[in-house]
Order: sequence, then structure tokens, then C-alpha cells
Amino acid sequence: MADAEDKELRARKDRERDELYALDISGVEWHSAPGTEAHEERVEIAYLPEGAVAMRSSLDPDTVLRYTEAEWRAFVLGARDGEFDLEPAPQDSGNDTE
Repeated sequence: MADAEDKELRARKDRERDELYALDISGVEWHSAPGTEAHEERVEIAYLPEGAVAMRSSLDPDTVLRYTEAEWRAFVLGARDGEFDLEPAPQDSGNDTE
């Protein structure tokens, strides 16, 4: 029974993804963080129907990722919770030869 439910859930998610990527987003309004200049690299997002979101890099505007409302909510909540915080870079061993 659980296997059938898993297949049904997977099929629903596949349909949602296919519908999301079939949307024409050529006229969407892209938003970026306040204070960034047009020439600076930045992440841009666009709000899509039904709470979905598209995301791209300003340096590669033709590559667009799309997220359902549930996926975007999970990402934002994870980011707020620190799930994506970067680890500090390892310190140099002090053996620079300058």
C-alpha cells in the first residue's frame, strides 16, 4: 500500500514540475536584493502563479530554476534556520612565502 502511495506522490510531483517548467515566464518581473547594482552579480527571483518562484543568476539569466510553493517554503525556512550557512574557510597554515 505504501508503495502505491509513493508512486502516486511521485507522479503528482512530476506533473507539478512539468507544469511549472511549461509556464511562459518571458514577461515576469525579476527582483533582487536591495542595494545591488545592475552590473553586480546577484540572485534574482520572480514570483509565479500559485506561489511558485523562479530563480536565476544575473550573470546567467538564461538558466532559470523553478520551485513549487512547497519547495520554496522549505528552502526559505531552511535558510532562516541556518541549514545553508557556510562553514568558515580553513585558515592558512602560516607558511606563505611572500
